[in-house]
Amino acid sequence: MSQALLDGVGGPIGMVCSTLPVVAFVTADAFFELPVAIGIAFAAAVALTVWRMRRGEQFMSAAGGLFGVAAAGGVAAWTGSASGFFLIGIWAALAGAVVTSASLLVRRPLTGVVWNAFHGGGHAWRRDRSTLLAHDVATLAVTAVFSARFAVSQMLFNADATGWLAFTKITMGTPLTVLAGLVVIWAFRRSTKRLAEPGEDRAARDQATRDQATRPA
Repeated sequence: MSQALLDGVGGPIGMVCSTLPVVAFVTADAFFELPVAIGIAFAAAVALTVWRMRRGEQFMSAAGGLFGVAAAGGVAAWTGSASGFFLIGIWAALAGAVVTSASLLVRRPLTGVVWNAFHGGGHAWRRDRSTLLAHDVATLAVTAVFSARFAVSQMLFNADATGWLAFTKITMGTPLTVLAGLVVIWAFRRSTKRLAEPGEDRAARDQATRDQATRPA
């Protein structure tokens, strides 16, 4: 499971390539004006994209970091602050925390909604207590990652601590994503085993779920 998740974020090369432009930007910002630092970060992202394409990666896979650096650099130039380079990530973390928290409050944990959509949308997954609990845990893990990223990054943004923002982006980026992703994969596998596997066991589980739903409180 961990290998599949690692491949999903681009493997070790993708993890390194996502951090190098950030390091280049912060380093350059310590010695040059903001426009020059943005240009150096963008140049680093372009070089990494070309290198990954020469290794045989598809353009959209290789250029994902390039688009992100271009957007972050645009926001930094618009705000006139080096800390603005990290503003999109801060907003994204806030949005993710709000969406996942809301899904828990309405008792439709987002990971369960996604799992059900991937499996045809016809499973009564919310009636199966074990499955619902698994997705509560998985969605809560994702919420915790988003919330922690936003809280820490927003505090550093308000303090205009560009170097620490870069450190936070690196340490709370891919590593925490992988950890939360492992919990989500566990919930997906548990749901599939209980509700989506073919055969008599699935029919028995579906009947047990229906009986549980109609049983008087």
